[in-house]
Amino acid sequence: MNAIAKAIDTLNEGFGRLLAPLIAVITLIVIYDIGMRFLFGRPSDWAFDVTKMLFGAHFMLLAAYGLRHHAHVEVDVLKRLLSRRRQALLEILGYLIFFVPFIWMLLTFGWSFFMRSFSRGETTYGMVSIPVYPVKAVIVIAAVAILLQAIAIVIRAIQQLREETA
Repeated sequence: MNAIAKAIDTLNEGFGRLLAPLIAVITLIVIYDIGMRFLFGRPSDWAFDVTKMLFGAHFMLLAAYGLRHHAHVEVDVLKRLLSRRRQALLEILGYLIFFVPFIWMLLTFGWSFFMRSFSRGETTYGMVSIPVYPVKAVIVIAAVAILLQAIAIVIRAIQQLREETA
């Protein structure tokens, strides 16, 4: 089981390191658009839509990386007062009660959201019609990556419970 958790960690670590520099691309596009507005009095037709979509994709796709590195907000004021065994038990219960239903909804609604957009060939409104469905597919991809990282966390919690009872 530890090999599975390590493989998931490696996958999300690599995915996170690959996508993190995307913020630089987003920044360059914003600077370009500001320059066009300032120098020529006319912003580009595509930059706002592209930066909005890229930033949303960046945020969603790095969520599993953030979960791997405990970058998300956790309420551990009481948790740290518990024994390691109870912390592990609380983590397992928390993921089962709160996380699994949320991810299930994200996957279910995200998939239908993507499929509706894909089947209609949805594009942005404006001068440049940019396809929207690839960005909506990111919801499903991110949900799968987050779910995998949660599985790794639960595996470690189960191992912690086993070590404490042994």
